[in-house]
Amino acid sequence: MTDFIGEYESTIDAKGRFLLPTGFRKQLPQEEKLSFVINRGFEKCLVLYPNEVWQPIFTRISQLNEFNPQVREFRRFFLNGATALEPDSAGRLLLPKNLMEHANLEKDIVLVSAINKLEIWDKARYQEYIASYTAEGFSNLANQVMGGNSSLPMFG
Repeated sequence: MTDFIGEYESTIDAKGRFLLPTGFRKQLPQEEKLSFVINRGFEKCLVLYPNEVWQPIFTRISQLNEFNPQVREFRRFFLNGATALEPDSAGRLLLPKNLMEHANLEKDIVLVSAINKLEIWDKARYQEYIASYTAEGFSNLANQVMGGNSSLPMFG
């Protein structure tokens, strides 16, 4: 299973391609053929799933009760735009235009670890998002998410 750490910048070329940063490429299993699924993120970003991470998610979604209207709605929104990607001979990934528009991606992007997948953000939008957190706000969020769960090791 792939687990990512880090945050790296890249640039989208005129055809909508970008090179997966070396820092993330080094974290991918070398023995496997690189293949991904890209999709809309919950925020205005894209999510790049290694195929090994996407498949269990897709399997779980496919097993949900299709007679439930909420399941159908979730499937439509979550799977809308999901696209299989493989690097070209130069190692570039081609972003679908509709997904680029969703995340307002034009040229400068930031790829950010989301544990076993990567988020792709417009660089300026990502910088604004990160700058919107204060030290106190982040501390409170960390306490809400990590502090009340006794099954996780405590930090500090």
